[in-house]
Amino acid sequence: MREPTGKLASEWTIVRGLSIHARVSVNSVPAEAQAIIMVHGLVVSSRYMVPTALRLAPYYHIYALDLPGFGKSGKPSHVLNIMELADVLADWMQAIGLKQATLLGNSLGCQVIANLALRHPEHISQIILLGPTTDPRARTAYQLIVRWLLNATREPLSLFPIVIRDYLDAGFRRFVYTFRYMLQDRIEKQLPRVSNPGLVVRGLDDPIVSQRWAEEATRLLPHGQLAVIARATHDITYGSPVQLTRVVRAFLNVK
Repeated sequence: MREPTGKLASEWTIVRGLSIHARVSVNSVPAEAQAIIMVHGLVVSSRYMVPTALRLAPYYHIYALDLPGFGKSGKPSHVLNIMELADVLADWMQAIGLKQATLLGNSLGCQVIANLALRHPEHISQIILLGPTTDPRARTAYQLIVRWLLNATREPLSLFPIVIRDYLDAGFRRFVYTFRYMLQDRIEKQLPRVSNPGLVVRGLDDPIVSQRWAEEATRLLPHGQLAVIARATHDITYGSPVQLTRVVRAFLNVK
């Protein structure tokens, strides 16, 4: 049976003088349906999360935003670090009148969510971490770049024009500085302090996030679960949206 899909529309909100762009679902779902905020990874924007967002939209209120400096959002004069990105995310939620949501992030987005959970826990109901970075045993630039290149050989070819466009939008300087902040952030020290129920999702073919690290990250969460999706890579929201949607719905629908 074919999975239903929804629709998304672009919305812009002024936060701290910056225009923040988000792709927001326009489907008619019950007012009490859960809200899901999708947070993208390094360099990319919410563009590569659209395949999963469209499949979640028939069931939830979906907000796939572009973090400041990325995608269609405004570019701050200085490059925001991980904590600053989390603070802007909290301010954006307040600006749109969204008191609480499930936060779903991929890669660097998981680090932003972990910081948000510690700095603004009142905004989060659950967290879903897809391929969380950075593996403590692979925190050098060389190690991570090698893993990225290996992962690139496994991603769909149709993803590359999206990544290139997002890279051009962000620019080399923002990429380099954010990459440094990514390596400096210690998610393994933050996860044990996250009180929210959490789901860690790993693609079985993801060379960036090892099975060992995915299991460790799950154990570090006080209320963590792990799901592994076969034939999925690191950019799981783009390459495996149907399987991911099923995993997310199963987690959120557990009473």
